Amino acid sequence: METLLSVRNLSIGISRFSPQGEKILLSSVEDISFNIYPGEIVGLVGESGSGKSLSALSITSLLGENKEVTNGSIFYNGITKTAFHDGNAERDLLTLSEKELQRIRGKEISMIFQEPASSLNPLLRIGPQIAETLELHGEKDKERNKARVKELMERLKLSEPEKLMKSYPHRLSGGMCQRVMIALAIICRPRLLIADEPVTALDYNTQNQILSLLKEINRDFGTSILFISHDLSVIKNLCSRVLVMYSGRILEEGSTEEVFCHPAHEYTKSLLSSIPGRANKGKALAVIPGRIPSLEEGRPNGCPFHPRCGKTEPRCKAAFPPERLVGVNHMTHCVKERI
Repeated sequence: METLLSVRNLSIGISRFSPQGEKILLSSVEDISFNIYPGEIVGLVGESGSGKSLSALSITSLLGENKEVTNGSIFYNGITKTAFHDGNAERDLLTLSEKELQRIRGKEISMIFQEPASSLNPLLRIGPQIAETLELHGEKDKERNKARVKELMERLKLSEPEKLMKSYPHRLSGGMCQRVMIALAIICRPRLLIADEPVTALDYNTQNQILSLLKEINRDFGTSILFISHDLSVIKNLCSRVLVMYSGRILEEGSTEEVFCHPAHEYTKSLLSSIPGRANKGKALAVIPGRIPSLEEGRPNGCPFHPRCGKTEPRCKAAFPPERLVGVNHMTHCVKERI
């Protein structure tokens, strides 16, 4: 199957300065590779500090001043032939200029952030704020844009769209702000939507509504979604495929059903054992000992999870385990055989 997005050997560093003023580049993400295919929802899961958000931000070159890609490529195959003069439909996003990236952000690839209230412009009403994305990508008919915004709001089940379009962000609830962010992200019908922890700060009912909305967008528009979360239960209900990330490394990848039913990496097993459920009702939940190493501490040699793993062997510390297939389209970087 043709890929929509192909991340290859991506590494990301974060700069710090020594007491002597020397710049030090600390490894945050190390040599990760994965694909996203047209029309699928892929989950990227791991504890806070795993490098999930940095990996996502690198796709559209939004890392920030003290962060940089130190190696790798990100090939996007959805660029329309009219987007660039050379007519090339596949480009390495890391080689594009800022002007070229602006043609892609919002139109080809969009993002939904964890805190929508801080991502929305507090001085701009909701309607013009959503319509601005259309204008930036060449749609100059203001009345037509206004009609498109209203139509999308109705489709996303946003009540009283006329009133909402005239409101400012501070007048909206967290759940409503997140719906507005989704409307802003998909108004140009992007082929890839990156959702970075979009339901973390919302109550249970609002979470379910947002997740249902993302499923509808995927089904109705054919939009591929990269969904980032630390919550495996959310990933299980939304995604068809999952990537498990820890300390800047992808440790396991496969279909959601396969990974949840037959986890192959000890880290994945530990995460799954900490999920509340009927099987462990009334029992103390499993806790993974220790914590993810900080940037300053550095990633340990070998498998990065070995200091917290109860089944560590000498070979786990020697080198990062090579990719090992454990099923159809299911791989792991763990030396332990499944039982």
